[in-house]
Amino acid sequence: MLTRPIPSTGEVMPVIGLGTYRTFDVGRDPKVRAVLGDVLRQFLDAGGTMIDSSPMYGTAETVCGDVLAETGLQGRAFIATKAWTIGRRQGIAQMRESLAKLRCDMIDLMQIHNLVDWQTQLKTLRSWQNEGLIRYLGITHYTTGTFRELEDVMAREAVDFVQLPYSIAVRGAEDRILSVAADRGVGVIVNRPYDGGNLFGAVRGRPLPEWVAEFGCTGWGQFFLKFILGHPAVTCVIPATGKTDHLRELVAAGEGRLPDAGQRARMAALIEDL
Repeated sequence: MLTRPIPSTGEVMPVIGLGTYRTFDVGRDPKVRAVLGDVLRQFLDAGGTMIDSSPMYGTAETVCGDVLAETGLQGRAFIATKAWTIGRRQGIAQMRESLAKLRCDMIDLMQIHNLVDWQTQLKTLRSWQNEGLIRYLGITHYTTGTFRELEDVMAREAVDFVQLPYSIAVRGAEDRILSVAADRGVGVIVNRPYDGGNLFGAVRGRPLPEWVAEFGCTGWGQFFLKFILGHPAVTCVIPATGKTDHLRELVAAGEGRLPDAGQRARMAALIEDL
């Protein structure tokens, strides 16, 4: 799998990560957990490392931690989760709970989910980073309307990552925030790469154009992810799946060639004309 450097350290990160929203919120169902174990094993064997979760995602943290521990895969994953609460004490308690649920002594990336009480939580994240409880810290949101606030935080504070929505259909990040992140040396994690699934509905029944073979694309899922990864400011994209057949297409998007600027413009025009 292709990798890109994390700007703040130079550590390389595989370009395809794995989201856990909804897909890992499965409770104790042993059959579903077994499938998720296969998904995680195949993801890690394919070269992926980054698994992103949150206390907001129901049982996802617990399921992810249990499955990684029970399959012996824990040490191979780059674990990212989030603080999603108000108040210093509540933030500390929630992050300790995340450590326990994820069954780890250190979290690779702790993010402030949707900028909730970010000034308070950021102080705690810096303290935890200094203590070695987290390696990286970041900020997130899932709406384009918060880009100005994300920019303001990046301008005022040193953060390692920003997580934001970006897709071939929702391209507001290209206007400014991606260049701000690049200028500030902030890694970019992309959420909502399929625009909440709307992109698949838009292309249902339509064949891929032949010219996408120029960058090794064989499916619409790859098409959407390769467009995102073709932007040089993007560090990693985190589509979510709980199915091994879908996982194979996600992984393929992070392998081989990526579209250049001219090809990306052609891809965008194709979707705009639908």
